[in-house]
Amino acid sequence: MERRWQLDVAGRTSIRERAIRALGLFLVLLAAALPGNPQVSSPAAQSSVDSLDQLSARIKKLYSEGRWDEIAREGTIPSPTNADIDYCYGSALAHIGRLDDARRAFLVGRRLSPRDKRFPIELAGVAFRQKRYPSAAVWLRRALRLDPNEAYANDFLGTVYFLQDNLDATLKYWNRNAKPQIDTVRPDHPLHIRPALLDRALTFSAASELRLAELETSRARVAGLDTFPAARFQLAARPDGNFDVALNLQERNRWGSSVWEALLSTLGGVGYQTLYPAYFNVGGSAINVTSLVRWDAQKRRLEARLSGPLRENPKWRYRVGVDLRNENWDLRDAFAGPAPVLASLNLRREAGGVEIDSFDSGRWGWSAGAEFSHRDYRSVVPAATLTPALLTGPQLKQTARTHSNLLRLPERRLNIETSASSQLARIWSQPAHAFAKLQGGILAHWFPKAEGDDYEVLSQLRAGGTIGQLPFDELYMLGMERDNDLWMRAHIGTRDGRKGSAPLGQSYFLSNSEIDKNIYGNGLMTVKLGPFLDTGRITDPAQNLGSQKCLWDTGVEAKLRVLGVGVTFVYGKDLRTGNNAFYFTARP
Repeated sequence: MERRWQLDVAGRTSIRERAIRALGLFLVLLAAALPGNPQVSSPAAQSSVDSLDQLSARIKKLYSEGRWDEIAREGTIPSPTNADIDYCYGSALAHIGRLDDARRAFLVGRRLSPRDKRFPIELAGVAFRQKRYPSAAVWLRRALRLDPNEAYANDFLGTVYFLQDNLDATLKYWNRNAKPQIDTVRPDHPLHIRPALLDRALTFSAASELRLAELETSRARVAGLDTFPAARFQLAARPDGNFDVALNLQERNRWGSSVWEALLSTLGGVGYQTLYPAYFNVGGSAINVTSLVRWDAQKRRLEARLSGPLRENPKWRYRVGVDLRNENWDLRDAFAGPAPVLASLNLRREAGGVEIDSFDSGRWGWSAGAEFSHRDYRSVVPAATLTPALLTGPQLKQTARTHSNLLRLPERRLNIETSASSQLARIWSQPAHAFAKLQGGILAHWFPKAEGDDYEVLSQLRAGGTIGQLPFDELYMLGMERDNDLWMRAHIGTRDGRKGSAPLGQSYFLSNSEIDKNIYGNGLMTVKLGPFLDTGRITDPAQNLGSQKCLWDTGVEAKLRVLGVGVTFVYGKDLRTGNNAFYFTARP
């Protein structure tokens, strides 16, 4: 036992000595591997470093002298370890037209130096010369994320968007360099509107810089004249580097710009017993008279409105109107299939009101108004649905609405807007009482492609509620009806010509989404086609009103526009009941 213990100690001593020798060897090898230690570097490694330094110096000298062909003949580049060599090599290849090889060299350099803004800028230049403008824009945006104040990249990106006819994005980046400078502002063809009135609608002028905020405000105020339905602002380059602003304004004037336009605008709704007589731009003053005449025996209506700029100031617009209705209602659970009448009535309503719109800027605006209305009800079959509280008389209502831009990304061609409205009314009945209606919404509008409007995506969310007891004609409706703007496109609001087959209630939620594809256009007519998806729910404390469950509709919508008149055809399918709906409407 004693001998074994002595041998064991000797064995441990041997192991310790071997460990010390291994550690010493490791330290020697580590020292040899450290950079900047000429005493332990191998001759081959040192020679490689010297060769790379000499190559870099030679390439930079050739680059400074513009000797592109000689740089391109260097066989050892692009370099996997030196980003400067890759930059010079890629630049030389781009100069002699070898764009694909230049792109590969710049990509190698970018991987070596991802924070170097030169590489995305040069990759944008290669894509630009290959006419791949969307790709060039992507690389330039990456460069600007590294340095937002890079003047060349901002100017270059603005130019790319200018060639893509994206004026908002052009101004966003050119404005950072105090561009573009405007020489003249002119319509691209003669107009009937008074020149002074149009000039006051524009917040920019000649011999100045065109700012994006000024363009947005000018668009809003020109649209607020209600005379130019599709106004476009275009930049035209001049030889001296400045620009002219061309106003592409399709003007609505008098009955119409031609006999055919006047006939289509007035008679567009004759298929459903409706006319839309209108007279626009009275004496070049942007004063319009519009009307609606419907002789349908189940829902007669006469509406007339007068509108114009307040005191000839395009920032403000007044609207004065009257609306007379005589409608027969049958309340049902559905517009098709077995759906007995739950209640019925004849509604006669007379209303007159005034409203002021304000176009403060292109980012937000508001309106306010007042309306006095009177209603009476005949041939009432109330059942358990039409309670006395719904059938009230005279009413004075105050309205307010505001809308603002929540997010605008011109380079992505995406706009998101929000809106909110309120109505506060006093009803003279027994007993007299008041009610309020509140609504809010958000709208997203997106063109997925970098150029043109081949595809268009719209998505809208809206919700509304009430406080107090509303009269029957103030209830919300979810369904397709020409006097209603809360569309569920597989729920038609009329049956046998009478209103009441779409869900009614005091509060609602509605989502509408659609994708439109341009399938035909020839300058006079355009045709769009695309799918849609609607979902919504409406509730009410009264029996037999509301939707009870969430509604889901899908289908296809076709939009035809010819000579200023829009015609919409809808095929919708109710995903809960399986009912099919076909509908069309036309409006100037």
